[in-house]
Amino acid sequence: MADSAEVTTPSQTVGPFYALPDGLLWPDGPEVVAAGTPGALAVRGTVLDGNGDPVPDAVIEIWHADERGRFSHPADPRGESASFQGFGRCGTDPEGGFWFRTVKPGPLPTPDGRTEAPHLNVTVLARGMLNRLVTRAYFPDEAAANDADPVLSEVSPQRRGTLVAVAEPDGVRFDIRLQGDAETVFFEL
Repeated sequence: MADSAEVTTPSQTVGPFYALPDGLLWPDGPEVVAAGTPGALAVRGTVLDGNGDPVPDAVIEIWHADERGRFSHPADPRGESASFQGFGRCGTDPEGGFWFRTVKPGPLPTPDGRTEAPHLNVTVLARGMLNRLVTRAYFPDEAAANDADPVLSEVSPQRRGTLVAVAEPDGVRFDIRLQGDAETVFFEL
């Protein structure tokens, strides 16, 4: 090869695509908690492609601990589990929008004795992607906890903002950019 410089290959779409099967999305999928739940908040966002255009056929999943930082799982070593499942799934609308009703999770202990800031784990499934993308949404009112978070602190300071939601009157906004200048940070699992 005459030129060994790295180049980005063009995005490719795989297919064919079919309608979402029954059961993948369900009517109350975005409602992690019921309306009127104390402390309930809205999480809204838009999924955007590399050109900044909305992605109308993505599926977003969130999962997280409850307000005390506990999971609804028997392997949670702290004993009493969460009061709810902490999982939601929402398809995007024609403008790429999604929403969830949930509660803000509490901080989480790490195996090495540190603490993770309150956050939502987020999965993105969309056209043209062979594998899911995984990211986190941190809360804007947790600046000190976010600064000390062992995962967020590994992200370059210039990119951390893609993981911190924006405050709204009834919750937070977390937009997801799949590619481009302000691409959301995604984690390799």
